[in-house]
Amino acid sequence: LAFAILMNFGSYFFSHKIVLAMYRAKEVSKSQAPELHEIIEKISKEAKISKPKVFLIPTNNSNAFATGRNQKTAVVAVTQGILNLLSKEELKGVISHEIAHIKNKDILISTIATTIASIISYIAFMARWTAIFGGAGRDRDSGNLFELLALAIVAPMAALIIQLAISRSREYIADESGATYIKNGIPLANALKKLESNNKSN
Repeated sequence: LAFAILMNFGSYFFSHKIVLAMYRAKEVSKSQAPELHEIIEKISKEAKISKPKVFLIPTNNSNAFATGRNQKTAVVAVTQGILNLLSKEELKGVISHEIAHIKNKDILISTIATTIASIISYIAFMARWTAIFGGAGRDRDSGNLFELLALAIVAPMAALIIQLAISRSREYIADESGATYIKNGIPLANALKKLESNNKSN
């Protein structure tokens, strides 16, 4: 249980460094990517947060994400592929969505949800072994064994469903928040259609 909590909160504090290193992302200055910096700066002002650091990932895959445990350590990373694929307005839509994740503290929320899911799964694991080695021996004729087995099976599924539901709801909220920052939801919708079409073709 302690290990699950430490792992999840360890990822909360260090995941941004890990994921940036994994993607070989490099921080880019304003002189290197003036248009990208301008977009992020304007949307950050609309969201009333500090401007996050800007990273570029040297790949033709089309992707963008926000990371960092809070506004001070926040990063927006984009791939070269998404810069080549999207128009400026569509890129604004995607960036506004990512900045909404930072503003709404979604990384913290997802970490808490993952930790709770890990705890539930651990309890279910204990229940399963109790049912196998302890429950039947103590009270063979009662329903305790079946209750423990049911808990062991249902609890992890419930934890996963809750975790996925929270994740999906945060995505919808980020869509809505991002649209308010640029006062238009169409660019993000167009960008998502283009990204989907590009992924299918690849």
